[in-house]
Amino acid sequence: MRRQRNTKIVATLGPSSSTYEMIRKLHECGADVFRLNMSHGSHDEIRERHRIIREVERDLDSTISILADLQGPKLRVGVFANGSEELVEGAKFRMDLSDAEGDASRVTLPHPEIFQVLEAGSNLLVNDGKIRLKVLAAGEDFADCEVIAGGTISNRKGVNVPDVVLPLAALSEKDRDDLEFVCQLGVDWLALSFVQRVEDVTEARTLVGGRASVLSKIEKPAAVKAFEEILKVSDAIMVARGDLGVELPVQNVPPIQKKLVRMCRAAAKPVIVATQMMESMIESPVPTRAEVSDVAAAIYEGTDAVMLSAESAAGQYPAEAVSTMDAVAREVEADPNYREVIEASRKVIRSSVADGIVVAAREIAEATDIKAICCFTQGGTTALLTSRERPSVPILALSPLRDTARKLALSWGVTCYVTGEVSRFKQAVVNGARMARTKGFATEQDQIVVMAGVPFNVPGTTNILRVAPCEERLIFPSDQE
Repeated sequence: MRRQRNTKIVATLGPSSSTYEMIRKLHECGADVFRLNMSHGSHDEIRERHRIIREVERDLDSTISILADLQGPKLRVGVFANGSEELVEGAKFRMDLSDAEGDASRVTLPHPEIFQVLEAGSNLLVNDGKIRLKVLAAGEDFADCEVIAGGTISNRKGVNVPDVVLPLAALSEKDRDDLEFVCQLGVDWLALSFVQRVEDVTEARTLVGGRASVLSKIEKPAAVKAFEEILKVSDAIMVARGDLGVELPVQNVPPIQKKLVRMCRAAAKPVIVATQMMESMIESPVPTRAEVSDVAAAIYEGTDAVMLSAESAAGQYPAEAVSTMDAVAREVEADPNYREVIEASRKVIRSSVADGIVVAAREIAEATDIKAICCFTQGGTTALLTSRERPSVPILALSPLRDTARKLALSWGVTCYVTGEVSRFKQAVVNGARMARTKGFATEQDQIVVMAGVPFNVPGTTNILRVAPCEERLIFPSDQE
């Protein structure tokens, strides 16, 4: 299914979007990638949603990517004798390891790892940052705090610790079970929550064992500080602004978002901007103007994808949310200023033959009347490098591997089709021209740029480029090509 935009849309599935009819409708409205949130739903429910997605993919002869998002360790307080208490600004409040029910002066925090690293001056944030506590003194099993911002604290509310790197693995026991389950199920992307250090990602990669591509969620200040190293070992990135906006001052998030998006683009790795993009559409058929501007800003930055969370998973208007996001993307990309911003933020990289080939392909396409850039790709590298260039013409990626095609559904501007293997460049050009015609990218009177790597079917060997006519009968200087 060819989109009339380059930016991709990720839609989370849930109670509002679990039937065949709704999942098909979401894909037809514009969802390119479906997110399975492992924080919600049993393995049986996740398995059924996965089955339906693949059924929709087959019925529509389309390419759909599936992203499984691991929950990560959840830090929560214990329970209160009265169910909740009101914390007043300036009051003292203790968190400890005691099993006793909480009251207005203390509550259990059943995570000894936190107490190991807390020190005077550290901050504890409760209930998405609505309550802020400053640590006055801490020991191995307690933290005495002052209430800086008060409010109602109730049973099992979440806790964020923004100031320190916690000695917690990114993968809980539940995450390890979920990871193995979804890898056996056959997902294309695995999103890793609670990333703090590069070791969190390398551990997950070892467990995945190449069965899926690994996406790191940036939602901790420690991950922002270590981002350059995390990016190197990740296949893609999600700028998860929910927890990031809790643990950092909210005004810090937009420049961080812009910086991370540009770094991902330079590294030729897909990046998703996520969280609260159209949150009002959980209950409203139309978004706020501020939400539309937020989505548009991410698209102007050149993000590969924007994501819907509860809007499509649990909201009353899932299809409308996807359609609205699709409409915003098409309108932004039609704006002449969009191309100016994309080109001004492009970082030209020519450190390898493949880099030079894709840069040349974009420059040729933009200097002449080329209708599409067609690349043959085994593992996806050629298509990713082409996507990094953000060309003004469509990117048509052809791969003999369905797993590669599905993975590329997340990448900016890439429309990928599964084709048979080719052994000669002449065959690649003929197949590329035929696909461009049949899929509506070009007519017989048009030309396309074709890229490939010789020898074929070897990842990372992009080394040849040709401008080819799309006419039915192609003539080459030598039958040996």
